[in-house]
Amino acid sequence: MKMQPKAEMAQLGGKQTALLLKPGVLQQVLAFASLIVLILVFTFSSSNFFQFSNIVGILLSTAVTGVLALGSTFVIITGGIDLSVGTVMTLSAVMTGVFITYWGLPVPLGIVGGILTGAVCGLLSGVMVARLKIPPFIATLAMMMIAKGLALVISGTKPIYFNDDPVFSEVSQGSFFDEIIPGFAIPNAVVIFFIAAIIGSILLSRTIVGRYNFALGSNEEATRLSGVNVNYWKIVIYTITGIFTGLAGILIASRLNSAQPALGSGYELEAIAAVVIGGTSLSGGKGTIVGTVIGALIMSVLTNGLRILSVPQEWQTVVVGIVILLAVYADILRRRKA
Repeated sequence: MKMQPKAEMAQLGGKQTALLLKPGVLQQVLAFASLIVLILVFTFSSSNFFQFSNIVGILLSTAVTGVLALGSTFVIITGGIDLSVGTVMTLSAVMTGVFITYWGLPVPLGIVGGILTGAVCGLLSGVMVARLKIPPFIATLAMMMIAKGLALVISGTKPIYFNDDPVFSEVSQGSFFDEIIPGFAIPNAVVIFFIAAIIGSILLSRTIVGRYNFALGSNEEATRLSGVNVNYWKIVIYTITGIFTGLAGILIASRLNSAQPALGSGYELEAIAAVVIGGTSLSGGKGTIVGTVIGALIMSVLTNGLRILSVPQEWQTVVVGIVILLAVYADILRRRKA
């Protein structure tokens, strides 16, 4: 017997409701709602918040941390962690400075060299985790120290400036849109961030890399028993994280117009926080790039809004810490329900 139209509509509505109530989707919806609420609160609290220049500033500050968070998403979905992204970013920036300023290579080659530096560091972290069976926390902690030391040694503990090649600063500070639409000066770093997010989303949801990424995080042993080369795909995933980290190094070096060898510590915590706030589970198996982008924006909006309201720096840190704590607790509740 053919189902009546009303019954069909009811069944369809039930499926849509079930989809919205899935923990992963619900977490993204809540994160996005939180972002909107923060924007509204700060907009009504200060007339300086919702201005074009300030919004651009928020997006620009999101770009570096956001790209780091994109890379961290891949590793965290596997159930691992990468504590080295901050200092590897710095090492990538320093190597870019060496390639362009010291060696005199063209800017495009210097950029490729900086990204490859991040990729090599990610590859080494992946080998330590997959082949040497070192826990991700320890392996990436070691890589964090190695990258930090190499950045200081290679640079001679001094910043490397790009003053001789002003083109490099345009990578982050220039505006492609301003040339097309005068007055619409969206920095290139923001555009690169969103392009990187699109690429990351495609990798995670449309390719075999993403499929095995989720499989490793959901049940690594079952994935191994099904014939998948778990060690190989772990190395691939850590290398992808390294590529995103190298790109973040390019963006921050271009934004500062220099490679600062002492910079980088603490960025890994901001990146991990953005990933967790965006709904990626620390236990692995769940996460999205869209959620990570929302998480990174929440971090930037919160920091910027508190600064505009003249909240002391120490209290800003406290508030951000509370937000991270709530996000992790929400993840725990979600896993218990699942």
